[in-house]
Amino acid sequence: MLIYLNGEFVPESEAKVSVFDHGLLYGDGVFEGIRAYNGRVFRLEEHIDRMYDSAKTIDLKIPISKEEFAEIICETLRRNDLKDAYIRPLVTRGVGDLGLDPNKCAKPTIIVIATGWGAMYGDLYEKGLRAITCSVRRNPAEALPPNVKSLNYLNNIMAKIEANYKGGDEAIFFDTNGYIAEGSGDNIYIVKNGTIITPPTLNNLRGITRMVLLEIAEEMGITTVEHNIGYYDLYTADEVLVSGSAAEVAPVVLIDGRSIGTGKPGPIFKQLSVAFKRRTETEGTPL
Repeated sequence: MLIYLNGEFVPESEAKVSVFDHGLLYGDGVFEGIRAYNGRVFRLEEHIDRMYDSAKTIDLKIPISKEEFAEIICETLRRNDLKDAYIRPLVTRGVGDLGLDPNKCAKPTIIVIATGWGAMYGDLYEKGLRAITCSVRRNPAEALPPNVKSLNYLNNIMAKIEANYKGGDEAIFFDTNGYIAEGSGDNIYIVKNGTIITPPTLNNLRGITRMVLLEIAEEMGITTVEHNIGYYDLYTADEVLVSGSAAEVAPVVLIDGRSIGTGKPGPIFKQLSVAFKRRTETEGTPL
């Protein structure tokens, strides 16, 4: 596997960063998770835009243009002869010292990794995921906005650890106001009486897959609503879904030991899943 690292394509074994890189020392940087399907990078422009917005929020200046970054991503896929892949571009603050001051970091580190990647949840797309609501709260927007896809994912990891201990495939975050935010690695939706309800994106990531699903639902004539939801809404939902670039679209059939709806993947999930797959097979930036 060849990795793009600061202007060069190097073998995985030679792709190394300094121990003084602030991405390693402090999680100081941003990243994206992107999928390629059938020789096309899905929603590449939207992912690049979001990464640059994340960088701007933390005052990290990416030293190349969006167009150059997009071409690097495509070239990484070409060099690795990948048509279907998961892509991880990331930008760290770069090499500094052991202090916090970002002004000590002269130049950002730019990395692009691409690897073959199948269905993240395996056969659970047919069976459904088990989820738990976790005690860890989502970072509040006034502290570290969840809209920033930063390299500091410890908040998400703490939720995943809790899910692992409690036997869940996924963890569901609440925010500090007691509202449902998102999963540890994906956006969340409930379906009630044929309507899809999803939290506003102040307390969760502005997911690219989320955007695509809402577009698909609108085209299919399914009503979608954004408003705050809580425990009651989860437990009484007809269906619960999660989505993300890695997860794609997945059904949740059990939360905190309680069956959701019929306890099986529901009709709205099935419709959205088929339509999403069709879209990923036909859209994207060609390599």
